[in-house]
Amino acid sequence: MTARERKVPVQMVPPPRYNVLGVGVSALTLLQTRDLVLGARGALRLGYVCVTPVHAVSEAQADPAFRKILNASFLTTPDGMPLVWLGPRGVGRVYGPDLMLAVCDAGRTVGLRHYFYGGAPGVAELLREKLSARFPGLEVVGTFTPPYRPLNPDEAAALRADVARTRPDVIWVGLGTPKQERFMAENCEKLDAGLLIGVGAAFDFHSGRVRQAPRWMQRSGLEWFFRLCTEPRRLGPRYLTTNPLFVLRVFAQKIGLKKYPLD
Repeated sequence: MTARERKVPVQMVPPPRYNVLGVGVSALTLLQTRDLVLGARGALRLGYVCVTPVHAVSEAQADPAFRKILNASFLTTPDGMPLVWLGPRGVGRVYGPDLMLAVCDAGRTVGLRHYFYGGAPGVAELLREKLSARFPGLEVVGTFTPPYRPLNPDEAAALRADVARTRPDVIWVGLGTPKQERFMAENCEKLDAGLLIGVGAAFDFHSGRVRQAPRWMQRSGLEWFFRLCTEPRRLGPRYLTTNPLFVLRVFAQKIGLKKYPLD
């Protein structure tokens, strides 16, 4: 065991989970999630965080291996408002772009070290530039833009070497669901970092590449509609099929018509 590799501190023990269609969603708020991430400072291989929208829970219905990835995470947070509404009292939305900003801001006081993995060519570097200007003193120790395919052995070795050299506390992963969750599950024990956190479109939003939905739409659960209007060809099949099916499945779970065990 290295100097950085240690058991999870008491304050880093994850919160309980609630069952949404067989996916254990962590019962917590944005600020609680931020503080748990800050606890990764100086630690090694604590696991990965899945910031989980309805789309990810729906993907898990047809893919048991993906469901296991969500349930084996350090945290699987409620990104979409429907997941918040289905949770116990006190649960709040943990939206990937908001979590990234909150951790980057508060992390400056403890010297949290960040690494950006993902995005289209040039996006991770632009993200570093934008966030460093927004949060003076932010420590972004490295970036890595992967190809649009699995890493080959040389690329994977280069990533491991760069992470070992820079020693980030948090690796932010922007690949989209379910690709980023699969990457994190496969690599969290291979990379010398504290936590891996999948935040999807946050790279595009905070680099200025893609517009975010207005805040009122985010809070009311209508962000999907905004994104559908801006990218109808790409997101139409996802939202127009997935969302109604999700509602039907939740209804069946609620009335006991179908069981969705956590496994």
